[in-house]
Amino acid sequence: MPKVLISDKLSEEAVKIFESAGVDVDFKPGLSADELKKIIHNYDGLAIRSATKVTAEIFALAPNLQVVGRAGIGVDNVDISAATEAGVLVMNTPFGNAITTAEHAIAMMLSLTRQIPHAHMSTVAGKWEKSKFMGTEITDKKLGIIGCGNIGAIVANRALGLKMKVVGYDPYLTEERAKEIGIEKLELDQLLTQADFITLHTPLTDSTRNIISADALNKTKKGVRIINCARGGLVDELALYAALTSGHVAGAALDVFSEEPAKENILFDHPNVIATPHLGASTIEAQEKVALQVADQMAEYLQHGAITNALNMASVTAEEAPVLKPYMSLGSLLGSFLGQVDMNGLAAVQIEFDGKSAHLNSSPVVASILAGLLGPKLDSVNLVNAASMASSKGIAVSTVKHDRRCDYETMIKVSTSYKEGERSIVGTLVGGNKPRIIAVQEISVESDFPANLLYVRNYDRPGFIGAMGSLLGQLEINIATFHLGRKLGTDEAIALIEVDGKIDQAVLAKVRELPQVVRADYLQFTS
Repeated sequence: MPKVLISDKLSEEAVKIFESAGVDVDFKPGLSADELKKIIHNYDGLAIRSATKVTAEIFALAPNLQVVGRAGIGVDNVDISAATEAGVLVMNTPFGNAITTAEHAIAMMLSLTRQIPHAHMSTVAGKWEKSKFMGTEITDKKLGIIGCGNIGAIVANRALGLKMKVVGYDPYLTEERAKEIGIEKLELDQLLTQADFITLHTPLTDSTRNIISADALNKTKKGVRIINCARGGLVDELALYAALTSGHVAGAALDVFSEEPAKENILFDHPNVIATPHLGASTIEAQEKVALQVADQMAEYLQHGAITNALNMASVTAEEAPVLKPYMSLGSLLGSFLGQVDMNGLAAVQIEFDGKSAHLNSSPVVASILAGLLGPKLDSVNLVNAASMASSKGIAVSTVKHDRRCDYETMIKVSTSYKEGERSIVGTLVGGNKPRIIAVQEISVESDFPANLLYVRNYDRPGFIGAMGSLLGQLEINIATFHLGRKLGTDEAIALIEVDGKIDQAVLAKVRELPQVVRADYLQFTS
């Protein structure tokens, strides 16, 4: 009989779900790290919330562990790389907290505009300072939502019910999806200049870190109010403090902070700030929901091998796994290539299978492609939820299997349609298991997926290769491989340049200044 340890506070109903599924369960919330290390070897499954830290050391001490289930979306407390290396499945419940987080954002906005926390403290202190707490109506005010996924869409729905005007920015938001949820789609700078309230509902990635920066705040209208119930790090706290102190920002309501637990923060003493201790998911209903979901998922996996909301494994049978593994790797890399190139307003993805790939179970390969494509922008995307993530953002996904001869034994083509046009990449497997690029933007060019790749669109004119080599040489960047391709009958060309080491934005800017260069992107791949 499989045995599961619950090491954090979960609903007692979760225990009953395990027991009814024939899973032995120990309920021991509040274990210390040392206590967990001593007993983890006894268990097949570990159910947690945010308190338990599942480190590489824990995985090393757990030879029987098959699955870690996180009741909630965030898995910052789980070393997923170590889990994968140890062969342990990691699950979460990515959508269980959407409603409660959205409601908390609305509550924070209303509390901020009517100064409810400060008015409460004044009143219970016997001051009765009625004239001090002059509020602001939200009716007809413009709410700007940064991040229009599941939570952002719910916030929009609630705000429209409160008679607000709602605008939104999301790199994956299409006009069709914006109309569906009843908001106006804007670019980020437009949203910043127009919104009376700005609420954040985006994951924390390299592209969203400090998205509310000093520069962004300078673009906002005087008297704007900022709400963040998403992730600490989306707001530059020092810049926000300065804007609050100058009076440019009228107030801020924050549930998340750059460092948590946030026992100290420069914003805490500001009179125009209200703060809560990461309560976005803290409702009775949400806690119950995610607890029951994770118990269901873990029990199904341990008893029947069913995989739901896995972060490090696709839904693949034991028989299919060895055949599909290289195709899934190729798909993930093809998706990652396109996902790392800016595609504002991504609307559609088409995936074509040729040769041997046309006769496979394509679902896990499609999931790998979508996870690779969306991964650079969405921190919670995985092989299982990639398709639903794409659907929630209005991205149409289609597949085509060709029954025809092709130039390669097997071939996969990924094409994307986005606001400014289309992009495509084609790949194959060399030797049956080595992913390789064979075309980009309908231009034939062969390359591996190196750790550091400079992707350049250029005009095929004399001097380009020399100019590129000279520039990188001057910058002490070594070229490992240099692959070129040209569109027949034109001077449109591409270069895929493998370099030793990372390329920063300053280097990329110099590359883009070369007269033959149309665009340049720095891409990274992990095998």
